[in-house]
Amino acid sequence: MTRKIPKAITSSKSFMSMSCAMIALFGVGLTPHVSADTLDDIFAISQQLNEQARQSQAKIDDISEETRKLLNDYKTVLKEIEGLRVYNAQLSRQIRGQEDQMAQISDSIDRVTATQRQITPLMLRMIDGLEQFVSLDLPFLLDERSARIERLRDMMDQANVAVSEKLSQVLSAYQIENEYGRTMEAYSGTVDLNGEERVADIFRFGRVVLAFQSPDGEVTGMWNRDTNQWEEIDDSYATAVSNGIRMARKQLSVDLLNLPLVIDEKGAAQ
Repeated sequence: MTRKIPKAITSSKSFMSMSCAMIALFGVGLTPHVSADTLDDIFAISQQLNEQARQSQAKIDDISEETRKLLNDYKTVLKEIEGLRVYNAQLSRQIRGQEDQMAQISDSIDRVTATQRQITPLMLRMIDGLEQFVSLDLPFLLDERSARIERLRDMMDQANVAVSEKLSQVLSAYQIENEYGRTMEAYSGTVDLNGEERVADIFRFGRVVLAFQSPDGEVTGMWNRDTNQWEEIDDSYATAVSNGIRMARKQLSVDLLNLPLVIDEKGAAQ
């Protein structure tokens, strides 16, 4: 006997079949849409991450470059600091040396001030002694030597002349007088012979002999230390005195001269 399915049941199966078909159709239609959206999102996120990574790397590169520059600047500054440290140390030594020199100079100035107070009276005594020496010496170039002493006295009264310059001038005058003792010279002048002024060529041989001869060679004489006056001497010395005058004027080669000497009681030449 054939059983018949109820219509209601048949209808239910058909509904289920239709539902499954719709679900399948929906699934088939839905899956591509969902996958496409997901991939786009993933791709967009990937691009965003890559862009962020690129930007981050760029920032890292910039920071790294800046750090490298700062490091180089730091090294440069360290070198400059080291150089300045050495330079400052050298300057400190120089400053200490200059301070020592300043202290020495200050001490020297104090001593110079004290010395100046003592040296001025000394120079005045030296000038007095020089004047006395000239007055007792052979009477040669008296005008010139007396004028030199007078200039020294005038200089001592001048406030604008340094003490060192005054001392230099006084010592120079002494040096000139010293040179007279080891040189010879001839010059034209006048002599007082027996109360009569005569023009003559005067010959000085160091400080040993001071002689004269008239321009015509007729009269020859010398200064006598004992009598402090000019005296005529023997004609035998005329040639020697004449040759001495020519030697002093570089008109004749230097040679031995037979000149008269005044000997004191002790046998020494005056």
